[in-house]
Amino acid sequence: MSPQKPAAALSARERGVLLVLCGAIFLEGIDVAMLNVALPSIRADLGLSTGSLQWVMSAYVLGYGGFMLVGGRAADLFGRRRMFVLWLSVFLLFSGLGGLATEEWMLIVARFVTGVAAAFMTPAGLSIITTGFEEGPRRDKALLFYSGTAAGGFSIGLVAGGLLTSVGWRWVFFAPVVLSALILCAALALVPRHARPDRAGRSIDLVGGVTVTAAVVLLVLGVERATHTSHAWTAGTLGAGLAFLAAFVVTERRAASPLVRLGVFRSGALVRANLVGLLFAAGFFGFQFVVVLYLQELRGWSTLQTSFAMIVIGVDAVLSPVLTPRLVNRFGNARVIFGGLLLASLSYALFLPVGADWTYSAMFPGLILLGLAFSLAYGPLTIVATEGVREEEQGLAGGLLYTSFQFGAAIGLSTVTAVNVAATASTAPGALLDGYRAALWVPLTAALLATLISAFGLRTRPAVTVPAVAGPADRPAEVPASR
Repeated sequence: MSPQKPAAALSARERGVLLVLCGAIFLEGIDVAMLNVALPSIRADLGLSTGSLQWVMSAYVLGYGGFMLVGGRAADLFGRRRMFVLWLSVFLLFSGLGGLATEEWMLIVARFVTGVAAAFMTPAGLSIITTGFEEGPRRDKALLFYSGTAAGGFSIGLVAGGLLTSVGWRWVFFAPVVLSALILCAALALVPRHARPDRAGRSIDLVGGVTVTAAVVLLVLGVERATHTSHAWTAGTLGAGLAFLAAFVVTERRAASPLVRLGVFRSGALVRANLVGLLFAAGFFGFQFVVVLYLQELRGWSTLQTSFAMIVIGVDAVLSPVLTPRLVNRFGNARVIFGGLLLASLSYALFLPVGADWTYSAMFPGLILLGLAFSLAYGPLTIVATEGVREEEQGLAGGLLYTSFQFGAAIGLSTVTAVNVAATASTAPGALLDGYRAALWVPLTAALLATLISAFGLRTRPAVTVPAVAGPADRPAEVPASR
């Protein structure tokens, strides 16, 4: 495998566009992280039950995960800049409305619409990068900066959320309004306009949009609520989601202009990237959830102490644009992803024997390894998932990847919660510790499965054939093998 040529320096205009898009993905990450930290204060102030508080989180997840595929395709059909600016404005508006909420339904509605806005805004922003930067070292460089910023948003959000909540939880919603307004002004000034996409012969697949949204929403809802409802309700919800998914596949096979052209899944690299992304997100978010419970419930650490303890994972924000490009240039994306997943597996394994009196120095190796693993895996996964995809389907490719991440996060959180509850016999410290140790096997298992799947991408292959864009007929197009 020959190394890539170094990426040429980006122009001032390209740096400006990249800065705007990095700001948007940073906004999405910091918004989610700050809300996670603020949930106890919100419950105390508004008098929410545990079930209502869960809906505050689930509403965002449902909006974000459920509409991601539609959002990605909308960027392809209606214009990426147009969709980015429009839904960033919606994000700004409903984030502010969330801060003004006085009833639980107001907060839940605001979070759902904010999630929908992110579902349209995020793939639009990603596809602006993948269509605006030439495929190869220049695009890879931009995507690695982009992924590092996304990780930094989540890490910084943990600390910022603790600081803002100490002033008042409503600032967790108002702060993103200020940041959104700045990004919106910069987007209007810096992101170039393009001609409206030619939709000749490509009608809007309403049936496909309705069925896939219903499928994803029901599947995410079933997974999210699995530990809070009866088995019958969960089975019924998941069954309905699978039925809608089957109906979606049938309609897409017959549609003249499908929402998701099923031929795109003939790319082994794309399928692997999405499966690995799903499992990686499941492990990452499940692990963070268990560690936060351990630090706050068993060790009695404050929200701010926990945030500062976890911020070391944010080292990926520095390493992604600095170290990862060099490793990708030398070894290729597939090998870097594989190495990152091995490190993630090691990180989770180091936490399995966690004790009731572990010092932070005992936790540090696992946490810093996880930050390094994220920096090696996340950005290259984004590259592989969009590499070789035609420009007309870049929004769709981004939507698929982020749907995988979101669904994986929901599966990881639900599974570690279920295992933790089942393995915890009482509220005694020893029983709590048993529950945490059992739950930590979930992220380790997910990481090992992801590592196994990614290993299939290590083989060097000649160019593969992926059907061309648009139309029910599959016209072959040469796509380079994943690096």
